[in-house]
Amino acid sequence: MPLPAATPTLSPTSVSVLTALLEARTGQQLASYRSWRIDTALKPLLRERSLDSFDDLVLLLLNGGDHAIGDEIVDALVNQETSFFREAPVFDMIMEAVAAAEAEGRRARVWSAGCATGQEPLSLAMLFAERQDETGAAPPEIVASDVSESTIIRARTGHFNQFEIQRGLPIRRALRWFDNTPGGDWVAKPELLRMVQFRRLNLVSPDWSVGKFDVVLCRNVLLYLSPAIKVGVFNRLAASLRPEGVLVLGAGETVIGQTRAFEPSKRFRGFYQPRDPASSAAG
Repeated sequence: MPLPAATPTLSPTSVSVLTALLEARTGQQLASYRSWRIDTALKPLLRERSLDSFDDLVLLLLNGGDHAIGDEIVDALVNQETSFFREAPVFDMIMEAVAAAEAEGRRARVWSAGCATGQEPLSLAMLFAERQDETGAAPPEIVASDVSESTIIRARTGHFNQFEIQRGLPIRRALRWFDNTPGGDWVAKPELLRMVQFRRLNLVSPDWSVGKFDVVLCRNVLLYLSPAIKVGVFNRLAASLRPEGVLVLGAGETVIGQTRAFEPSKRFRGFYQPRDPASSAAG
């Protein structure tokens, strides 16, 4: 009777190399107490590559012969936790912020930064499509981005399993905006997908440009960045907002003590606005 395969173990060297790769590519820091994530996230990659250990994976990475392996490792390690209509009251206030921008006589622009597999921007698309059905108001331009190429490719398909669909999405909306496949999965209708422009973008990179927005959602994306990198990202996010635009962070996030580029919004509680240069100079 053959012996069961040994369970791959993480050596300190492997942890060091893999966490350094993640930080170099995305700015995310993986604390030592979260090294379990490497084990959980990369075991499927070991199986796909027929590798016996994490050390073998690191050797493959360092040898440089396989240029795709670095992307595959980073894609697996990046946290892609998301769901439809996450923190539902936030979406009501986003609708108000968009309406305020539209009151100035122009089409609003919304950016979902760190969109993962697309549930957040598709939630926005559903709300604005339903508003259009009710009032005739044209939807804003919705841009969605993520650092992971494979995740963006998947988001563009609008393909979700039953577990993903039932997380935050009422059955009425699931039936209205998604088609149920014979295998039990769900696919977003083409008219919904057409409302979102999906693109790959690394927030840590200093040279991206996406234009000006009225609302930027960057929820639970900056949690694991170092303070220095976070400051740079905040500065670039502020530059991507119109003066009256707002930044939406996760429920446990704040700009206070993190950056001088933003201040609490005077109009939308819990959101943040670019700091007035005059107040920054006075401060």
